[in-house]
Amino acid sequence: MKKASLCIDRHYIVGDVDKRIYGSFIEHLGRAVYEGIYQPDSPFADEQGLRKDVIELIRKLNVPVVRYPGGNFVSGYHWEDGVGPKENRPEKIELAWNVIETNQFGLNEFMDWTKKADTSAMMAVNLGTRGPEDAKNIVEYCNLKGGSYYSDLRKKHGYEQPHNIKLWCLGNEMDGPWQMGHKTAEEYGRIAAEAGRIMKMVDPDIELVACGSASHAMPTFGTWEDTVLAESYDQVDYLSLHQYYGNQENNTAEFLANTVDMDHFISEVLSICDAVKAKKRKKKTINLSFDEWNVWYHSNEQDKKLERWVKAPHQLEDVYNFEDALLVAGMMITMLRHADRVKVACLAQLVNVIAPIMTSDTGAWMQTIFHPFALISNYGRGTVLNTLVNAPVYESRHGDAPYLDAVCVMNEEDETVTIFAVNKDLEDSMELTCDLRQFEGYQVKEHIMLTHSDVKAENTEEHPDNVAPVKVENEAMDGGILKAVLKDKSFHVIRLGK
Repeated sequence: MKKASLCIDRHYIVGDVDKRIYGSFIEHLGRAVYEGIYQPDSPFADEQGLRKDVIELIRKLNVPVVRYPGGNFVSGYHWEDGVGPKENRPEKIELAWNVIETNQFGLNEFMDWTKKADTSAMMAVNLGTRGPEDAKNIVEYCNLKGGSYYSDLRKKHGYEQPHNIKLWCLGNEMDGPWQMGHKTAEEYGRIAAEAGRIMKMVDPDIELVACGSASHAMPTFGTWEDTVLAESYDQVDYLSLHQYYGNQENNTAEFLANTVDMDHFISEVLSICDAVKAKKRKKKTINLSFDEWNVWYHSNEQDKKLERWVKAPHQLEDVYNFEDALLVAGMMITMLRHADRVKVACLAQLVNVIAPIMTSDTGAWMQTIFHPFALISNYGRGTVLNTLVNAPVYESRHGDAPYLDAVCVMNEEDETVTIFAVNKDLEDSMELTCDLRQFEGYQVKEHIMLTHSDVKAENTEEHPDNVAPVKVENEAMDGGILKAVLKDKSFHVIRLGK
């Protein structure tokens, strides 16, 4: 049995957890909207056509913010097509995903849905085929009380009170040649700066996210961030990161080692943000919005066969397995370890499209990745302690990968300490120790484990609980020292309190 230890100090903190780090994402893509959150002809739909069974599962995830409407979709989107009387809304070709968009669900329906799902909006503006003028108009429509053309138009559409959306994305993945309106870093930096400046003229209280690299592997990574921030530093508040991982090689150990790459990605982007800050002699610090992250590869071959110009096809519908759940847990732990600067994050996406929740005409169910997200989202609130992990490592393409990914979160309000840990060893259990003598009187209240003998095990509508968390009792406290056994290939939540 391998041995590992965690070293923490209650006064040695990383930073407070911004609850928006547990955000998600709904794009007009595949069945995320239509048949996902909106399906008027479903027996599960409410009077607005919103699926109540899906809303119930989303509430269990405790998602505080949802990014909308894209994604690649937003770079060709006219938001005006999705507001007003539904019978007047146009059906249009949608070039990002080669489908027909009916516009029967739009901005106002989304805002109604956020209230029912106990979440809030992170709205994206089109800086691909549109620009600052249209960005100004949508902020006016959403956030002004009235007395102007677009705010009065919102009232005419039946929404007397403003939506008051405070978090906005300045486009999406504008470094990607696949993007409608793809731009160089200089071009995007200028349009982001001007759009942001004008948007804040309309509502000075909004926060803005500039597009960083679409992935760590982009050939322009690094120079893109530096140039974009050089142009837009004064206007923006966050820089975005996007990253998806896959296991095309069917090498589970390498797949789980991707948390090392993610950690490097975050650290490198932060270095660039702070370098620009120093060069500009600014007091403001740019924080990060990791507003697209997940596992994505299972559906790639299937999606190559999709027919063009249809409505809401089964697109990007990854069926997740147990090893995917382990990596999702590791990615969330990695972001928490940077909680001082990663303030927003969005699991992409929320329903049907590379998602923790799947639907059919007969119900909705939880994929394997639902469970680590829900556990960390619900129990990972508070202050992240600087968690030193002493564990064996193994070789990977990203360098030495620790067998243990772990972080400790202290919540002084409810007097708890929660340890999140992933044992990536595929064969051996691990004995974990942690010195908690600073937390006098604390005992283990609960130990939850997610594991399965088969890393390829999946949850389906017929067998939705094939991979599900269980409670275990194999830990002990002796003189303030925690000892716990972490089963091979497993994710753990150990909750301690007085």
